[in-house]
Amino acid sequence: MEVVVTGLGIVSAIGSNKEETSESLLACRSGIGMLHHLQTTHTHIPCAEVKMSDEEMKRGLGIGSEEIITRTSLLGITAVDEAIRHARLVPDRRLRIGFISGTTVGGMEKSELYYTDFVSNDSHSEYIDAHDCGACSEKIADYFGFFDYISTISTACSSAANAIILGTTLIRRGILDIVIAGGSECLTKFHLNGFNTLMILDSEPCKPFDDLRAGINLGEGAGYLVLESATTAEARKITPLCRVAGYGNACDAYHQTASSPEGRGAILAIRQALEMAGLRTDEIDYINAHGTGTGNNDLSEAQALVTVFGESLPPFSSTKPFTGHTTSAAGSIEAIISILAMKQGFIPPNLNFSVPMKELPVIPTSELIDGLTLNNVLSNSFGFGGNNSTVIFSTK
Repeated sequence: MEVVVTGLGIVSAIGSNKEETSESLLACRSGIGMLHHLQTTHTHIPCAEVKMSDEEMKRGLGIGSEEIITRTSLLGITAVDEAIRHARLVPDRRLRIGFISGTTVGGMEKSELYYTDFVSNDSHSEYIDAHDCGACSEKIADYFGFFDYISTISTACSSAANAIILGTTLIRRGILDIVIAGGSECLTKFHLNGFNTLMILDSEPCKPFDDLRAGINLGEGAGYLVLESATTAEARKITPLCRVAGYGNACDAYHQTASSPEGRGAILAIRQALEMAGLRTDEIDYINAHGTGTGNNDLSEAQALVTVFGESLPPFSSTKPFTGHTTSAAGSIEAIISILAMKQGFIPPNLNFSVPMKELPVIPTSELIDGLTLNNVLSNSFGFGGNNSTVIFSTK
């Protein structure tokens, strides 16, 4: 069964919707800067923060200021609302509609904020129930109120990509007609302190695939795709943006945080996606690489790309210098960026690149290329523990 994409919703540091996102990409305008909303002493560490405060998002969504809701849920509702509107989706009891959301920190930013109150005076304890990942998904779903199936994926930085994969699988197997799939993640002190302790945060704007790369810039945001069977889209008289041509997931289990040097898991995921899509390597027009800016990830992913594509390696870039690494939301945010690039005929640049890696001098696209025809785009998302996912979107 053919599964198509009929709606997109996105919010990140480079825009609060898909139009603003496209404008930032085409203008080569990064969202990485200093922190304003996260309450942390590490305000000197560059991150890609969504410009809206919680209260601003609440007002925009018509949510009362006293509502118990986390930033992850607010970001998610913002993106899902845009995706639903884009797909012209309305409640219909004849359709089985699902919601699958990826997140890892869930409502942790409120747990951090109120932890001392929890343990010392039992105030703000209402946020304890809002802490876990599933609670965030339920809160997003409750805002819309018409989902027949709700699930949460938590596989670190491949979470949102795996949500897309699961959603597509459920539609292909005839279990659901429509699925809104993606992920949402807000910045937290847990994020910032944890990655800082691992010593993989860059003190400057990140430089994926560059020999001088020094680590990650963390980001936050949400991205959701409306997936549905081609038959359902036709019945709803909605024109698809593209189709989900293929996908793959593989876990190399090499290390808790590092990718295998040979890129074994990435190679398997990419090859699975190509095989499912029935595409040759020379038919991929653009790769949105995971490209975190760390020494291990970029070399491992580059090795995987060279192994799979060889001489037919297409243009590729990491868009994390625009959005930061949005962790569990990265898979859907970057899938949406890939689809926007395909529909508008451009390749977003790998910002800040200057020096090829000594070990494997593959060179990403470092300047904006416009006026192209892109028929097949591939998006990689790799998570801690070696959970590697690849999704291919096609226009034909």
